[in-house]
Amino acid sequence: MAIDTPYRAIFCDLWSDTTLDILPLRDVSFEDYIGRAGSLSGTVPIPDREIAERAHRIKPGRTTVYLERGGDLWWGGIVWTTNLQASDRGVLTLGVQASTFDSYATRRRIRTNEFETQFTQPTDQFTIARSLWRSLSDGLGLSTIDVGDGDEVPGALRTASWRYGDETVYQEALDQLGAQGLEYQIQVYRDPSEGTRVRRLKLGSPIRTGATDMVFDRPGSILSYSIPDDATRGGTTALARGASTNSNAGTESRPTLSDVKVPTKPLPDLWPQLDLSSDHNDISDKSTLNALAQAEVDTPWGSVQIPEISIRLGGIVPPTLLGRTARIRITDEWHPTGLDARYRIVGVKVRPAERGRPDTAELALEEG
Repeated sequence: MAIDTPYRAIFCDLWSDTTLDILPLRDVSFEDYIGRAGSLSGTVPIPDREIAERAHRIKPGRTTVYLERGGDLWWGGIVWTTNLQASDRGVLTLGVQASTFDSYATRRRIRTNEFETQFTQPTDQFTIARSLWRSLSDGLGLSTIDVGDGDEVPGALRTASWRYGDETVYQEALDQLGAQGLEYQIQVYRDPSEGTRVRRLKLGSPIRTGATDMVFDRPGSILSYSIPDDATRGGTTALARGASTNSNAGTESRPTLSDVKVPTKPLPDLWPQLDLSSDHNDISDKSTLNALAQAEVDTPWGSVQIPEISIRLGGIVPPTLLGRTARIRITDEWHPTGLDARYRIVGVKVRPAERGRPDTAELALEEG
């Protein structure tokens, strides 16, 4: 059964990365982000017994799905849930919900002693993150993640410790590094020489991709946009609370506190004091807490703007959008003299063309 979409849904066995089938997928939407898992949702129509038998191969937790467009892989991840539905008219469909490969970090816990003392001395943050991902990907069989060999410019020095028995989720450990400015992304693409599927870890602080700006105009390729400005999420000071270092059960335990941090770059206008606070119950090192507090107040200082634009996808838009610099040029009633600003693309949500709807993407942007 044909569907009106430029994407092919390739279902594979998670452990061996062997292709199981290419099945029709309707009502598709997918998204990807820097530093957190993206998702995919879609529906496999089941009009007959043959398609039903083929769809039986989709096993949650053991199947991956890749979306291919024009020979390029645009998205890849793990199928975590399916939902078989039968309507009152006897129409069968199989709903599919998947998340990008980095979602695997939410399903694994640190059950090794290697991270207890390995990074108690200041260590490059990329080395720590790469060690976590290397340990993680060992459980994925042939769908393992290529963690690379550390070709990034050395980053900030961090200390970290995760003990066997604490049942720390890998995602929590990665979030601790992320709160201090480290970013990660699992890129999915085909090896240009062999054509095999590759899942590769990309690290950065921040992640940047591409040497030239992608230009989007309104009027022009920008279909719609929104620029929320939220002062409830920003702040002008930050304090991080950590674990207690008190080993005397007979005295009161108090958390280790960071210094009160203010934005590294002065605010452009006069602001009232707006306080941010965060808890890190497994961190007792004050220098680490200071770094966390500084990163917190530097990221959303003042008010928080997360612009989004919706664009029509075409041949000039590549699959590797995350980390690219977008030059946004808008002329309208709000911007009568024209907005001309550069943002980094940190999130992408795609809705493939279907039933006359154009192939569009919503881009989440941030300054920098």
